[in-house]
Amino acid sequence: MIEVRLQKTLPGFALDVAWAADDEVVTLFGPSGAGKSLTLQCLAGLTRPDAARVVVNGRVFDDTVAGVHLPPQARHLGYVFQGYALFPHLTVAENVAFGLRDRPAPERRRRTTEILAQLGLEDLAPRDPRALSGGQQQRVALGRAIAPDPAVLLLDEPLSALDAPLRRQLRAELRSLIVGLRRTVVLVTHDLAEAYQLGDRLVLYESGRVVQAGPKAEVLGRPGSEAVARLIGLRNVVRGTVVKSAADRIEIAWRGHTVEAVNSPTAPFVAPPGTTVAFMVRPEHVRLIRKDRAGLDPAHHMNLLRGTVVEAIDHGTSWTLLFRIASPGPASQGAYDLEIEVPQLVYEILDIARDREWGVSMHRGALQVLAGV
Repeated sequence: MIEVRLQKTLPGFALDVAWAADDEVVTLFGPSGAGKSLTLQCLAGLTRPDAARVVVNGRVFDDTVAGVHLPPQARHLGYVFQGYALFPHLTVAENVAFGLRDRPAPERRRRTTEILAQLGLEDLAPRDPRALSGGQQQRVALGRAIAPDPAVLLLDEPLSALDAPLRRQLRAELRSLIVGLRRTVVLVTHDLAEAYQLGDRLVLYESGRVVQAGPKAEVLGRPGSEAVARLIGLRNVVRGTVVKSAADRIEIAWRGHTVEAVNSPTAPFVAPPGTTVAFMVRPEHVRLIRKDRAGLDPAHHMNLLRGTVVEAIDHGTSWTLLFRIASPGPASQGAYDLEIEVPQLVYEILDIARDREWGVSMHRGALQVLAGV
């Protein structure tokens, strides 16, 4: 269990965050310069906060009011830096054993052998770390961090030094390793796919503040505001005006049409008609209407819209369709109103390359109203 409250002011930047996590992988996600790495440095004791209370498994690391500030060596944390920071004058085995130098020699050898085996590094033990691949260096850095059996493991952009194909390959491997530790892991990243695959809990940072925190499925599935939706890169975030709102549903005027969304059962959005509101719909939840099945009859389709595919972007196994609604006035997102994701097979079966005029529908449950316009 870790409880964090930190304040730190630097020239041109102020960090003021609070969050907590159990024995899980908590991911600090946000753009570069948001304060994520500064948070790790404060947790590790490498940077002294202006005001703080940090408690790990009931042990107080920082408490400004009580005058407590433990030095880094007293915190018993593992830290994997960006770029790994391996010691070039030490072998792989010596790097892994570095944090064990205060232990008896037999114990050092036993623990080093154990970690090398756990990470599949036995054959690399005598090697110079500079001769290793990026993935191998990453495992050595992780081994050095976990060898002393730390209370919390801190990972600062652990895959950023790798190229994209290797980064994707190692995500699953890293997830397996850190879950096997069965302790709190705090991981920093600005890669959303990495945050989702590696983390259990997401803490979203922006400009030195926490804008939302919670289980990853909750944060990504129900962003708390329009700002959060844009921060995590969600598409099809648009604005309309309230026609009617009730406890279970909201009707919204948008681009000359009225669409209907399901209201939140836990925090319903209620506003008078005419109120500007932001809402979102995931691209994979926009459905093209097959022209040989029920046609474009509104009685058969919810939130039916007609329009044109103005551009199709090929991703190899899927396509992104940029769809403009057949309504006067400027589109919601420049040249188009919605992004639609379709698999390659659907693109081919429907012959979208030839036929660009379509009707689309969206189930009311796929539309999510966002706060914070």
